[in-house]
Amino acid sequence: MNFRTLDLNLLRIFDVVMTERSVTRAAERLAMTQPAVSNALRRLREATEQDLFTPTPTGVTPTRQAQALWPSVRAALDSLREVFEPQDFDPRRDAHGFTLAMADATAAVIVPPLVRALDAGQAKIELRFVPLASRDPRLLLEQGKADLALGFFPELPGAIAAEGDGGSMQLEQLWSCGYVCVMRHDHPLAAHPTLTLDAFCAAKHLRVSFAGRPRGFVDDALQRLGRKRQVMITVNQFHSAGCVVRQSDLLTVLPRSFVQATGFADELTCRTLPFEMPGIDVALLWHRRHDRDAAQRWLRDTLRQAAVEMARSAGPANAVRLADRGEPVPQP
Repeated sequence: MNFRTLDLNLLRIFDVVMTERSVTRAAERLAMTQPAVSNALRRLREATEQDLFTPTPTGVTPTRQAQALWPSVRAALDSLREVFEPQDFDPRRDAHGFTLAMADATAAVIVPPLVRALDAGQAKIELRFVPLASRDPRLLLEQGKADLALGFFPELPGAIAAEGDGGSMQLEQLWSCGYVCVMRHDHPLAAHPTLTLDAFCAAKHLRVSFAGRPRGFVDDALQRLGRKRQVMITVNQFHSAGCVVRQSDLLTVLPRSFVQATGFADELTCRTLPFEMPGIDVALLWHRRHDRDAAQRWLRDTLRQAAVEMARSAGPANAVRLADRGEPVPQP
């Protein structure tokens, strides 16, 4: 390949197609026609003398050659972007789009204050949310399918710390909260102010698992006590959990700050768990290539501010704790 004659625009198109795995979606993102993107890929194939993509019924699949080429192309484009893009970002002036990965419950509590912040700042921003079905979304960020992820990633603090300064990801805790047992108001156990371990284990349960796993953190905590619970149903959304629990005798265990996300908080009763169980730490996760990007820094700052508002509006009963704070957030 003769680098002196290579059209560098082809590399940008290649990067977007690698991210989208679709010529059609890549054309939409690039504001180009589909034939123009296809023509660019043909020119790049001729320049590299390598097959880069294989057509599929749903888009394209990169070849091994394309997979090997992509990290270097992306790193080069990121370096150029840092040099040529403005170092300041004004959301009222600079129209911009972001893709965020998070579960529905996280979105339910953080998006309302986030939207209020965007409205107050008259930001020309478009946010696109994609589902987060994994506790480890690093590949999603590595491939550029999301700008950042927000959620509970229990395995990542240790993994990222082990990588040291040479790692590709940044993790920042935003808030934490504990778990509670949730049931309908007229559940037989709701008549008692304290839930015992025997009553908890004797009841029938609903488990929430985004990935549909057959075990969860509650089951692990009970196993350490030599106990277990009877799980009748596993769902992958907190809204579904609330809908089922409010119409049945099933119990479920949810992070306290996410009970509101079920949509049925007014019909549910919460009880303190009769055993010790670690809470959740909700964190921001992003790729280091975005560390110095002005728009990305603005997005992270705005999410931090939204987390503060969410914690204050949650009320003292929800005991939401912001990162680096030793006490619950003071209420207005």
